Amino acid sequence: MLLRHIVAGLLAAGVLAPAAGTLGRPASAAAPSPGGGIGFRLLEAPVAERANSRAWYYIIDHLAPGADIHRRVEVSNTTGSPQQLSLYAAAAEIRDHKFQFAPGRTPNELSTWTTTSRHEVTLAPHARSTVTAKIDVPADAAPGERYAVIWAETAKAAPPGGGVAVINRVGIRIYLSVGPGNPPASAFTIDSLTAQRSPDGRQVVLARVHNTGGRALDLSGDLKLSNGPGQLTAGPFKVKTGTTLAPGEWGSVTVVLTEQVPDGPWRARMRLESGLTRHAAEATIRFPAAPGTAQASKTETDPSYYLIAALAGVILFALVAITFLLNQRKRRARPERNNA
Repeated sequence: MLLRHIVAGLLAAGVLAPAAGTLGRPASAAAPSPGGGIGFRLLEAPVAERANSRAWYYIIDHLAPGADIHRRVEVSNTTGSPQQLSLYAAAAEIRDHKFQFAPGRTPNELSTWTTTSRHEVTLAPHARSTVTAKIDVPADAAPGERYAVIWAETAKAAPPGGGVAVINRVGIRIYLSVGPGNPPASAFTIDSLTAQRSPDGRQVVLARVHNTGGRALDLSGDLKLSNGPGQLTAGPFKVKTGTTLAPGEWGSVTVVLTEQVPDGPWRARMRLESGLTRHAAEATIRFPAAPGTAQASKTETDPSYYLIAALAGVILFALVAITFLLNQRKRRARPERNNA
């Protein structure tokens, strides 16, 4: 019997990222159609990560060995018929600069630590239900970051006599760091920008990125062009999403220009972010005339970052100076005491 997985996803990795309703983003749905679908979303984020948009899409946390966390998730049925859902965790990994999930219910270390308060949920048409997911880290767990997915799955059996069995599933990614103390910092550099012309003649810019921090990155951002021929400007052009870099990994993000521009030279400014971690860099680029060719340029840190750092230094110095002066005044104002 032929088994086919139909996985609805918002990202190139194929994992549908649920959005928090409190942020006004749409819930995810499996096999979306005019008749509705299955939704799966995360309802809460850690207090320390509530300003981080990624923490509302994915379970992102740092735990010491022996600790555990609970997260509420919601499943919904927007179809016109009852749906029976299976809830389970399965393996995932970062491979080829993408978040890749394993086939079926393939386990890994993190998925075996992850359980749900209910394994089966039956939803009436247009109904929803809340389930609690728990991650329980063993006391002897080794430090490091691990990845998995919590899936909500519906299955339709093959017709009698053989045919195709269809499995629809949507999932919530898990990025879990294990270790003592505070979580590792997220950081990255943009090392170069490469202007390309694809074989079909489109203009493309690749940013070479190095994940220098201790957490995985899901990169997004944009590219702006300025100081072009005749002082032209162009953009911003959105980065193609779907690039995920593991700690220490190098990779590239891609921007395909949505309009034809002169070959250059241009001053290119690339802005990238992963949650609250943001960085920008600039380089002078020129698009090659011949299809299938490329030209790389080393980047410089965006000058605005130097300005922000300088201003922060001035503010810090001023605060220290003010504190010192106030302390001096307090000391002078104290009455002298005679020792008996």
